[in-house]
Amino acid sequence: MQNDFKIERLDNQFCEAIIGLILPIQQIEFNVDIDLAAQPDLLDIEKNYDGSGGAFWGAILNGELIGTIALIAVPEHQSGAIRKMFVKKEFRGKDLGVAQALLKTLLAYCKDNNLNEVYLGTKDILQAACRFYERNGFKPVAMGDLPVYFPRMAVDNVFYSLDLKSV
Repeated sequence: MQNDFKIERLDNQFCEAIIGLILPIQQIEFNVDIDLAAQPDLLDIEKNYDGSGGAFWGAILNGELIGTIALIAVPEHQSGAIRKMFVKKEFRGKDLGVAQALLKTLLAYCKDNNLNEVYLGTKDILQAACRFYERNGFKPVAMGDLPVYFPRMAVDNVFYSLDLKSV
Protein backbone atom coordinates (compact mmCIF):
# COMPACT_ATOMS: atom_id res chain seq x y z
CA MET A 1 0.00 0.00 0.00
CA GLN A 2 1.39 3.35 -0.97
CA ASN A 3 1.53 6.31 1.38
CA ASP A 4 0.03 8.78 -1.08
CA PHE A 5 -3.03 9.92 0.84
CA LYS A 6 -3.75 13.62 1.13
CA ILE A 7 -5.13 15.55 4.09
CA GLU A 8 -7.87 17.92 2.95
CA ARG A 9 -10.25 20.22 4.73
CA LEU A 10 -13.79 18.87 4.42
CA ASP A 11 -17.11 20.69 4.07
CA ASN A 12 -20.79 19.69 3.86
CA GLN A 13 -20.26 18.00 0.50
CA PHE A 14 -18.47 15.26 2.48
CA CYS A 15 -21.17 14.66 5.13
CA GLU A 16 -22.36 11.40 3.56
CA ALA A 17 -18.80 10.04 3.22
CA ILE A 18 -17.95 11.12 6.79
CA ILE A 19 -21.03 9.37 8.18
CA GLY A 20 -20.24 6.31 6.04
CA LEU A 21 -16.77 6.13 7.58
CA ILE A 22 -17.55 6.92 11.22
CA LEU A 23 -20.78 5.05 12.00
CA PRO A 24 -19.55 1.57 10.98
CA ILE A 25 -16.37 2.03 13.04
CA GLN A 26 -18.39 3.11 16.07
CA GLN A 27 -21.28 0.68 15.80
CA ILE A 28 -19.91 -2.42 14.09
CA GLU A 29 -16.20 -2.51 14.77
CA PHE A 30 -16.24 -1.25 18.37
CA ASN A 31 -19.88 -1.91 19.31
CA VAL A 32 -20.34 1.61 20.70
CA ASP A 33 -24.00 2.34 21.41
CA ILE A 34 -24.30 5.54 19.38
CA ASP A 35 -26.20 6.49 16.28
CA LEU A 36 -26.44 9.43 13.91
CA ALA A 37 -29.19 11.05 16.01
CA ALA A 38 -26.65 11.43 18.84
CA GLN A 39 -24.20 13.08 16.43
CA PRO A 40 -26.16 15.77 14.56
CA ASP A 41 -22.89 17.67 14.04
CA LEU A 42 -22.11 15.20 11.24
CA LEU A 43 -25.04 16.55 9.22
CA ASP A 44 -23.66 20.10 9.08
CA ILE A 45 -19.86 20.17 9.23
CA GLU A 46 -19.61 23.82 8.23
CA LYS A 47 -21.92 25.07 11.00
CA ASN A 48 -20.62 22.84 13.79
CA TYR A 49 -16.89 22.93 13.08
CA ASP A 50 -16.02 25.81 10.73
CA GLY A 51 -18.62 27.96 12.51
CA SER A 52 -16.70 27.71 15.79
CA GLY A 53 -13.44 28.73 14.15
CA GLY A 54 -12.44 25.09 13.96
CA ALA A 55 -12.30 22.75 10.99
CA PHE A 56 -12.90 19.18 9.79
CA TRP A 57 -10.20 17.30 7.88
CA GLY A 58 -10.11 14.04 6.02
CA ALA A 59 -7.41 11.72 4.76
CA ILE A 60 -8.21 10.85 1.17
CA LEU A 61 -6.60 8.04 -0.82
CA ASN A 62 -7.55 7.53 -4.47
CA GLY A 63 -10.79 9.47 -3.93
CA GLU A 64 -11.77 7.45 -0.84
CA LEU A 65 -12.16 8.99 2.61
CA ILE A 66 -10.00 6.80 4.88
CA GLY A 67 -9.72 8.95 8.02
CA THR A 68 -11.11 12.01 9.76
CA ILE A 69 -10.33 14.47 12.55
CA ALA A 70 -12.15 17.61 13.59
CA LEU A 71 -11.71 20.60 15.87
CA ILE A 72 -14.33 22.60 17.69
CA ALA A 73 -12.53 25.82 18.56
CA VAL A 74 -13.23 27.82 21.71
CA PRO A 75 -11.23 30.95 20.87
CA GLU A 76 -12.39 32.89 23.93
CA HIS A 77 -10.59 30.28 26.05
CA GLN A 78 -7.73 29.78 23.55
CA SER A 79 -8.59 26.11 23.41
CA GLY A 80 -10.45 23.53 21.44
CA ALA A 81 -11.93 20.05 21.42
CA ILE A 82 -10.73 17.29 19.13
CA ARG A 83 -13.60 15.30 17.70
CA LYS A 84 -14.23 12.55 15.17
CA MET A 85 -10.75 11.01 14.98
CA PHE A 86 -11.36 7.85 12.99
CA VAL A 87 -9.26 5.84 10.53
CA LYS A 88 -10.52 2.86 8.54
CA LYS A 89 -9.11 -0.35 9.98
CA GLU A 90 -7.04 -1.31 6.93
CA PHE A 91 -5.29 2.08 6.99
CA ARG A 92 -4.34 2.19 10.67
CA GLY A 93 -0.86 1.90 12.10
CA LYS A 94 2.48 3.62 12.04
CA ASP A 95 3.43 2.35 8.58
CA LEU A 96 0.99 4.58 6.72
CA GLY A 97 0.83 7.27 9.41
CA VAL A 98 -2.71 8.41 8.60
CA ALA A 99 -3.70 9.18 12.20
CA GLN A 100 -0.38 10.93 12.83
CA ALA A 101 -0.81 13.10 9.73
CA LEU A 102 -4.37 14.01 10.71
CA LEU A 103 -3.31 14.96 14.24
CA LYS A 104 -0.31 16.94 12.97
CA THR A 105 -2.62 18.92 10.66
CA LEU A 106 -5.02 19.72 13.48
CA LEU A 107 -2.27 20.75 15.92
CA ALA A 108 -0.65 23.02 13.32
CA TYR A 109 -4.04 24.66 12.77
CA CYS A 110 -4.39 25.17 16.54
CA LYS A 111 -1.00 26.86 16.78
CA ASP A 112 -1.73 29.04 13.73
CA ASN A 113 -4.98 30.12 15.39
CA ASN A 114 -3.49 30.81 18.85
CA LEU A 115 -5.15 27.91 20.62
CA ASN A 116 -3.04 26.87 23.60
CA GLU A 117 -4.80 23.72 24.75
CA VAL A 118 -6.89 20.94 23.24
CA TYR A 119 -9.11 18.39 24.93
CA LEU A 120 -10.66 15.17 23.73
CA GLY A 121 -12.87 12.38 24.91
CA THR A 122 -12.80 8.73 23.91
CA LYS A 123 -13.76 5.32 25.29
CA ASP A 124 -11.56 3.10 27.41
CA ILE A 125 -12.20 0.15 25.08
CA LEU A 126 -10.33 2.05 22.35
CA GLN A 127 -6.94 1.12 23.82
CA ALA A 128 -4.95 1.75 20.64
CA ALA A 129 -6.43 5.26 20.45
CA CYS A 130 -5.56 5.93 24.09
CA ARG A 131 -1.97 4.79 23.51
CA PHE A 132 -1.78 6.96 20.38
CA TYR A 133 -2.84 10.07 22.29
CA GLU A 134 -0.46 9.34 25.16
CA ARG A 135 2.46 8.82 22.73
CA ASN A 136 1.63 12.24 21.33
CA GLY A 137 1.91 13.97 24.70
CA PHE A 138 -1.73 14.02 25.78
CA LYS A 139 -2.30 13.76 29.52
CA PRO A 140 -5.32 12.09 31.15
CA VAL A 141 -7.91 14.44 32.62
CA ALA A 142 -10.58 13.47 35.14
CA MET A 143 -14.08 14.14 33.85
CA GLY A 144 -14.69 16.54 36.73
CA ASP A 145 -11.63 18.58 35.72
CA LEU A 146 -12.79 19.21 32.15
CA PRO A 147 -13.63 22.82 31.35
CA VAL A 148 -17.34 23.60 31.46
CA TYR A 149 -17.31 24.48 27.75
CA PHE A 150 -15.95 21.07 26.69
CA PRO A 151 -18.59 19.41 24.42
CA ARG A 152 -18.74 15.98 26.05
CA MET A 153 -20.20 13.00 24.18
CA ALA A 154 -22.34 10.77 26.40
CA VAL A 155 -20.43 7.62 25.37
CA ASP A 156 -16.98 9.02 26.28
CA ASN A 157 -15.42 7.86 29.54
CA VAL A 158 -11.72 8.74 29.10
CA PHE A 159 -10.49 12.28 28.60
CA TYR A 160 -7.19 13.87 27.62
CA SER A 161 -5.67 17.31 27.22
CA LEU A 162 -2.58 18.63 25.47
CA ASP A 163 -0.86 21.88 26.40
CA LEU A 164 0.21 23.26 23.03
CA LYS A 165 2.58 25.78 24.62
CA SER A 166 4.80 22.84 25.62
CA VAL A 167 4.75 21.07 22.23
